[in-house]
Amino acid sequence: MSLPTGPAHLRQVRSGNMQALLLAVLDGPASRAELAQRTGLTKATVASLVEPLLRHRILAEDPVVNTGRGRPSRPVRFSDTAPVAIGAEINVCHLAVSVQRLDGSTVAERRTEMDNRHRDADDLIERLTALVRAAITESDGTLLGVGLAVPGIVQDETVVHAPNIPGLTGIRLGEHLAAALGQPTVPMDNEANLAALAHVWPHRSAGDDFVYVSGDIGIGAGIVLGGNLFRGRSGFAGELGHVVIERGGRPCPCGGHGCVEQYAGLQAIFAAVGAPGLQALHTALRQGDRRTRSAVNCAGSALGTALTSLINICDVATVVLGGSYATFFDDLAPGVRAELGTGVLAAARRPVTLTASPLGPSAAARGAAALITRRAYHEPELLLATDVAGSYQFP
Repeated sequence: MSLPTGPAHLRQVRSGNMQALLLAVLDGPASRAELAQRTGLTKATVASLVEPLLRHRILAEDPVVNTGRGRPSRPVRFSDTAPVAIGAEINVCHLAVSVQRLDGSTVAERRTEMDNRHRDADDLIERLTALVRAAITESDGTLLGVGLAVPGIVQDETVVHAPNIPGLTGIRLGEHLAAALGQPTVPMDNEANLAALAHVWPHRSAGDDFVYVSGDIGIGAGIVLGGNLFRGRSGFAGELGHVVIERGGRPCPCGGHGCVEQYAGLQAIFAAVGAPGLQALHTALRQGDRRTRSAVNCAGSALGTALTSLINICDVATVVLGGSYATFFDDLAPGVRAELGTGVLAAARRPVTLTASPLGPSAAARGAAALITRRAYHEPELLLATDVAGSYQFP
């Protein structure tokens, strides 16, 4: 089913009204009268919009609430049986999938730790497809769409630069995943950008202006200004990992030298302490190992040096550390704060807030799902066209 036919301007008005209604429900369950107040629409208009959404099980009604004043009301909320969106992530050291409802709640998540630096695109798509299939089977829902996060620069739906997984460079990964899943399209973006998006949509958890830093083997950043993701002219904005902090320093897979990634990325930290992986690093930190604490502090200082330059240019108030950084934030933060405190010009008047991502390591996959759910709010006809009677069947 689609929105009713008729003059184009009437369809646009109805679509805009339905978008306003969905956004109002996103603020929390509410009666039809309360939704009319939230949206500024008439009660009759709200009722006409709610009914098809109830029939398609996009929305559901809670039991009657009697407040003692006026007629009893039935709060409306998003249905647990509404279509779900899947966010898939390819990263240097893992694959991940997150199944998200329209209200941003998580239905299921799956993650596989693996070294992907020398894998080719076909291998990764095959493994990721299996992970997506397992996640949607577990959620037993109707699929609204799939989004993809990748550790590289994306331009015109192509990975144009992925120094840590060179096998992805030049590949239209979204098209490959769409073909494997039988989907018409799979939108794709840089993993740090999408992780930043997850902090904006569907709920803002870091304010209107912030830098999200994705810390794993590589380091990326998503820059949000005025509540909107800043991509730059060609989509290359946010390559924090390749900010040079030591001229003529350590070689980097990008072809440069002295990039902060070679001093604050996970691989650099592992090499400094002789740890085989993240779990060993966590164990050493918990045990108070001096060498490990010193290495992490040095990494924090290196990261803070790069962030200082970024903040002096962009003048953002908040830095959110995510990815693996969020898992040892308390040990990494002191070194970062020390550099921000002395290097950021505005620090004396307005100290920079440094915080760990509340979404942890799943932010990028959730952001990939947000590509799908956000589009559904802006194009509600997609929701009404979704067959909610049965679950998704893979080819």
